[in-house]
Amino acid sequence: MAINYPNKKISYNKETLYANRGMSLEKELNESNKYYRAHGIALIHKKPTPVQIVKVDYPKRASAVIKEAYFRQPSTTDYNGIYKGKHIDFEAKETSSKTAFPLQNIHKHQIEHIQQIINLGGISFVIIRFKKLNKTYLMDGQDIVHFYNSYLKDGRKSLSIKTFMEKGYEIEQKLYPKLDYLKVVNSLYFGAK
Repeated sequence: MAINYPNKKISYNKETLYANRGMSLEKELNESNKYYRAHGIALIHKKPTPVQIVKVDYPKRASAVIKEAYFRQPSTTDYNGIYKGKHIDFEAKETSSKTAFPLQNIHKHQIEHIQQIINLGGISFVIIRFKKLNKTYLMDGQDIVHFYNSYLKDGRKSLSIKTFMEKGYEIEQKLYPKLDYLKVVNSLYFGAK
C-alpha cells in the first residue's frame, strides 16, 4: 500500500512490500488446500494431532484452559485427502539450513506410514521448505523412504539441497493457490503437464 504525504513523496508500508514473506509452510499449504477445496479440485486436510487432555481449569465454560495434555500416539503425516480418485498423504517440514535437510526431522514411524500408503496404492510424498533459500520441494515418498533408510545405514544425517534439486521437484509459489503442489503431483503421478 502506498502512502502519499503532503510533500508529494511516496512512502511504502514495509509490511505490504514483504507480505507473505516468511509465511509458514503450514499456513501456505492450508491456504492452498482451501483454494483446492473451494474450486472442487481436491479435498485435502491437515490431520489433527492426537492429544489426551488430562487437566483443564474451568473458571468459566467459555474460558476453559488446558493445563496438562499428552500426545496419545505418535502422529503419522501432516496432511491427507483425495485427489483425482487417489488417496493423498504427505508430510510437510521446514528447515533453516541453506545446505541440507536433517533426517532426524522425519521419524521412523512416519517413514513406515509413507511406505504403507505407497504399498496400498496411495500417493505419498514429503514437502520440504528451505526457509532461508525461500525454496520448497516435493520429494516422492519412495525416494524419501530410500534416502532415509540408506542414509541412516551409512551414518549420514541429512539430505543435501543438491539431492532435492536433483531428485525433488520445486513447487511454484504464486498468488492462488499459494503453493501449487498439485501441479507437481499432476506431473509426477498422473503424467500431466
